[in-house]
Amino acid sequence: MSTAIDIPIGPQHPALKEPINITCYVDGEQVVGAKLRMGYNHRGIEKAGEYQSYIQNLYLAERICGICGIVHSFSLAQATEDIIGKELPRRADYIRTIGLELNRVHSHLLWLGVAAHEVGFDTLFMYVWRDREAVMDLIEEVTGNRVTYALVTIGGVRRDLPQERAEKVLRVMDLLEEKVKKYKKMCIDEKTLRMRCDGVGLLRKEDAIALCAVGPTARASGVPYDVRADDPHAAYDEIPFKVVTYDTCDVTARVLVRIDETLESINIIREAIKKMPSGPIRVRLPRVVPAGEGVGRTEAPRGEVIHYVRSNNSDKPFRWKVRAPTLANFLSIPVMLTSKGDYVVNIADIPIAFASIDPCMSCTDRAIKFVDVNDGKSWVWSLSQIKRVSHGGGR
Repeated sequence: MSTAIDIPIGPQHPALKEPINITCYVDGEQVVGAKLRMGYNHRGIEKAGEYQSYIQNLYLAERICGICGIVHSFSLAQATEDIIGKELPRRADYIRTIGLELNRVHSHLLWLGVAAHEVGFDTLFMYVWRDREAVMDLIEEVTGNRVTYALVTIGGVRRDLPQERAEKVLRVMDLLEEKVKKYKKMCIDEKTLRMRCDGVGLLRKEDAIALCAVGPTARASGVPYDVRADDPHAAYDEIPFKVVTYDTCDVTARVLVRIDETLESINIIREAIKKMPSGPIRVRLPRVVPAGEGVGRTEAPRGEVIHYVRSNNSDKPFRWKVRAPTLANFLSIPVMLTSKGDYVVNIADIPIAFASIDPCMSCTDRAIKFVDVNDGKSWVWSLSQIKRVSHGGGR
């Protein structure tokens, strides 16, 4: 790498919608190494959550990510309910499942359009985003909002799904299934897309396992890991579905995994509506959560999301920690972007290879350390220092 030239991409770059720095080492057009630098974006959501009630934090959690907000509110509610230890109404579990899967459909379609745009296939981008609007309109009708759903509450859900609305969901799913199958054929047959995606962004199965990749990134490398199947929650234990995997380990595989998962989500939604029991949609739980620790986890569109909550017998969490899937998938990026043996990565491959993990910096970034710009020295604050400068002086 001694003759390689450093090319910094980001933290401000037209191909990146959020701040991250990828330093690529190139020899001519060939990328021979890559290094990630993150930490440009920190909003302090976890700390802010310590000063709000559990119910208030559900709305804060949905703002961790504008694409998969319901995943975070669900996981936080799940962690809180884990501490309380009371069983939820089964109808609420089914409505939660429908909300999570509608979210997956819109997220995967959004990503498919972005991926098409990254390789210059803007016709597919426009088609997919047009049809995604039907899903967004449906989400608004079911939950009341297009982006931040406010559907999940601690103890169940805030809105029921009446029969006439459920029938409309089914009609939109029928229409969408036809469209998604058409887009799958287009992605398989279109030479423009295949030339830009086949053999690009390779992440072999052994590397995906060693680097703890999650979600479609892992499943496109032949790793059949899906929290919905491996640790069933909500209504996933009563709804059969296929964990989609491909073994070509490249960007094409990640495209096809997401398309097939969209079709699986459509079937899950149909099955959930068909099997959904009658009854209440929530149960009243105490405002003060007893002392203890709880974990909530589910399969976000990007992969496994984990929420950890520690309670100290009050109406506010003592500690709230979020692990987003993008953090787990970042370790795979340098491997995808480094030429090795017969595997060659060119500069033009960088945007789509990076986009193939569906990165989200706002979900992921946390403050790690402080750096003095004058002498370059860095340090990490202790807990007592953080409390001293935090709002209200800490607890």
